[in-house]
Order: sequence, then C-alpha cells, then structure tokens
Amino acid sequence: MASIREFFQNLLYSIPKIGISDVVDILVVAFLIYSALRMIRSTSASRVARAILLLLVVTGLTDILHLYSVNWILNKILELGVLAIVILFQPELRRALEKVGGRFRLIPAAPESANGMDAATIAATVSACEEMARDRIGVLLVFERTISLEEYFKTGTIVDARLTEQLLKNLFFPKAMLHDGAVIVRGGRILAAGCVMPLSENTHLSSDLGTRHRAGIGTSEVSDAVVVIVSEETGTISVAIGGMLKRHLAPQTLERLLTNELLAKPESDRSIIRKIKSQLSKRHGTHEEK
Repeated sequence: MASIREFFQNLLYSIPKIGISDVVDILVVAFLIYSALRMIRSTSASRVARAILLLLVVTGLTDILHLYSVNWILNKILELGVLAIVILFQPELRRALEKVGGRFRLIPAAPESANGMDAATIAATVSACEEMARDRIGVLLVFERTISLEEYFKTGTIVDARLTEQLLKNLFFPKAMLHDGAVIVRGGRILAAGCVMPLSENTHLSSDLGTRHRAGIGTSEVSDAVVVIVSEETGTISVAIGGMLKRHLAPQTLERLLTNELLAKPESDRSIIRKIKSQLSKRHGTHEEK
C-alpha cells in the first residue's frame, strides 16, 4: 500500500510539469497502440500476438521463480523479438505503410476531373453492370484511385483500352478467357483483366460471401480503390470501399455512389449521366424491337 501511495503522490507532483509537448507525446503513443491493437484484432495475427504475450508472462515468472536457465533462454528469444514481429506481421505492416504512403505524396496527384473518369464512363459502367446482373454474370471491377495497384494488374493480361459497356461485357462473358479475374480501371481506361486480387482476412464476414466478394473486400482493405461486384449466384450488385461492403444496390444507387466517389462533380454532371443512360436504354429498346 505504501508503494501505491507513493506512486500516486509522485504522479500528482508531476502533473503541473506536464506541457503541450508531453500531451502530444501521450496522444501519439496512444494512437499507435490503438492502431496496433486494431490491426492485430482484425486479422489472424491475433493468435501470434497472444503467443507473444504468453511468452512475456512466462519470462517474467521464470525471473520471479529464479529459473535462471529457462529465463536465459527466453531472454535470448526475446532479443530477436523485433525481427520476428516484422517477419510475422509483414502483410499487415505492408498494408499499413501502403495506406500511409498513398495519402502522403511528394508530388500532388492530378485533380479528379483530369484523371480520365467522366460521366460517360460511369454511365457505361452502370449500364453494363445492370445488364450483367440481370443475366447473373459475375463481375469484379476495380477502380484505382491514389494507391497504385500495379503489382496486381501485372498478374493479369494488359488491355489498356477505353472503358466501354461492350468491352466490359465481353471481358466478363462466362466463356471468355479472362472472366474469372478482376478488371482494373485507371483514369477511365481498362488497364488489365483477369487479375488476381488479395482475399480479405476478416473472419467476421458473412458466410454466404464467395471468393469474388472476399477479393473485392480484400482489395478495398489494402487500397483506397472502389470495387464493384456482381454476384454470379444472385445477380445482386455490391460495392466495397475501405473494407466495407455495401450490398443489394440498385443501378441508380450504384450510379450515385460511383459519381460521388470517382467524380465528386456537381449535380449538372449527374444529370448528364442520367441522359446518357436513358439514351443507352432507348438504344437497347430499339434493338430489341428489331
């Protein structure tokens, strides 16, 4: 009790000496600890973290019980702990660094209006997804933003063509060679198709989500991409952003979401999208009548 009383007395004496830099220091450390706990909790690395914590507890007990040989061995193991943590948590650390690096650039990125995305591109995307959802055709469409996805489009086939409704439908046609992979779009152009994307390691996802949805969520976890997914089983349209999945979207909702995320344009451009969509639907109706 005396030691506890002395601790709190020393704490009270030191409070008046705390300055702004000390408060900032405490907040930064608290944020880093919170981020580390959040990263560990949301991945399979939590089991490794529990094992490390158990190792620390056992090391402390061997010191208290004077088990010198065991304590020496455990201390030698802990000396290599930092290197082991970097190796074990390499995927999680890489994702965190990619997100930080994607938000801080030495050279400012081009404005959204100049990145090649426009109302016609979004209208073609929505029209193609609506038709493929009706025909129960699986879709995994990735719109790259500030964080580069170059390492993933290298796993597929380079296309480098302007995004059009017909091209999207051809790439995802069930008998096409590239229909199983993801299509990556940068600046209104389809960079590659048939790409292999990372699967989400989130263990709390719904059990009815298949590989396509898990790849879409995983891609949105490691980058700031907007991922459009069409279920082959149900024909429902979903969008993954920042590790979150928005399911059962209507075409109008998909149009509004893509406009807000990829264009962020005023209402006048949204009306242009609606006009283009209506023209596309009239064209399809004319073809059907013929």
